[in-house]
Parts: sequence; C-alpha cells; structure tokens
Amino acid sequence: MRSLLLALAFVAGEAAAETLTLGDERLPTTLLKPDGDGPFPAIVLMHDCSGLGPRSSGAPGRWAQELLSQGYVVILPDSFSTRGFPNGICTDSSKRRFDVRPFVRARDARAARAFLQTLPYVHKERIGLMGGSHGGYTTLVTLSMPGSGFAAAIALYPRCSFFSRLKPDVPLLILVGELDDWTPAKECVPLAGENVSVKVYPGAHHSFDSPRPKRYVAERINPSSPSGHGATTEGNADAWADSIRQVGDFFAKNLKR
Repeated sequence: MRSLLLALAFVAGEAAAETLTLGDERLPTTLLKPDGDGPFPAIVLMHDCSGLGPRSSGAPGRWAQELLSQGYVVILPDSFSTRGFPNGICTDSSKRRFDVRPFVRARDARAARAFLQTLPYVHKERIGLMGGSHGGYTTLVTLSMPGSGFAAAIALYPRCSFFSRLKPDVPLLILVGELDDWTPAKECVPLAGENVSVKVYPGAHHSFDSPRPKRYVAERINPSSPSGHGATTEGNADAWADSIRQVGDFFAKNLKR
C-alpha cells in the first residue's frame, strides 16, 4: 500500500495524498485531494482482483491519477490486505475468497462515501463510484441495493451475469471489451436502458486500460470459462484513450454539472 501511495504522491505533484484507515475493520485507504479549498466532487475507486499490494494491476493508480487531474478528490479503500489477501484473489480458489466478495466490498464503498461526506472540501451530494473487474462487479452490487447514495457510477469490464434486472436509480456507464473472455461483453449489453449506458470496444480484451501485452493466465479464476479457470488480459491504446474521454465526460456531466 505504501508503494501505491508514493507513486500517487509523485504523479499528483502539489496535490495532498495521505493514508488513513476506514470503517470498523480499519481498512488501509489512500486519499487524494486536488489543490485548493473546494468543495470538490469526489470518486470512490474500487480496485480489481489483484488488489493494491505488490501484485496490483496498476489500474487503480492510473485512474486515480487521471481523476485527480480532472479535479476530483479520490479515495481508494484496500479491501484485501488486512483481510488476508495482500496479493489479491485473481488466482485464489479457496473458499476464503468469499470473505472479500463484492457484497462485502459494497460495504467498503459505502463506508468510503460516508467518510468523504465528513470532509469540508468534498461536495457531499456529488460523490461517484468507479471500479474495474472485481471492483466493477462491486460497483454493480452497490447500485443494486436501494439508496446507495452515490450520484453516478462507472464499471469497467464488470461481471454482469448476475444483474439481468439491474435498474439503478443513478446514471451508470459500463465500458467493456468485445473479446473479453473473463467478464464477457455479451452479458453487459442487455443492461443498457434507462440510466444505464454500455459501450463495447471492438477487438479489446479484459484490462484494456493497461499498457501490458496480451497474456493468458491459466490459473485465473474464471466463472465464464467451462473449466472455471483461465483468462486473457491485454492493454488497448485506443480503448484506453477513449475510456479516458468517456469517464471524463460522464463524471463531468453527472458530478460537476
């Protein structure tokens, strides 16, 4: 967690970055604030299955940097480290992985939002939620519960298969890759409708917002695979660039107004 904080502090320049603990379980949490007095809109950013430790995909840090540069306070709760999964759960097939399932992490998201509302420099009614993969799944779970309190949300390549009747009461944007074999786009497309927009990136795999080359890992836990294992990730420069625009425009419309 400390390495993530130092990296974020470096990219944030003059912005304030601090660590804190969140909720009754005292989850390690990173808080980033733009320069100035505010009040600023804010984003709760939920990490993917790789967590925020030494094996993190790096996606939370890249998005935190981007959102901070756009004038948002960003908070990143670490749902895994103090619950016994410092290296994430992408390849962990034990039953213990359910200790950090998205329904548990939805509580972390709400706790982060509640904390943000106590800060004098945060606009209390303009707090958004965002997550990728496991964090995207967590985002959908959070919105599936009445009265989430968030003003808008974005889910990047989430698992959509359990949400055929999802009808969030706030705007939701889903971004997913056409060739995603981990969280298939075909499961997300039917969710499009009132309050829900879905964009599918042609030729893109899972983790299109990564700079890394294509990689198939046979040990990854994958409910979308007949064997239950194995998934592909690959960065896609075009999808990454467009997703930055999509995220920027969506949150500006719904949180900055």
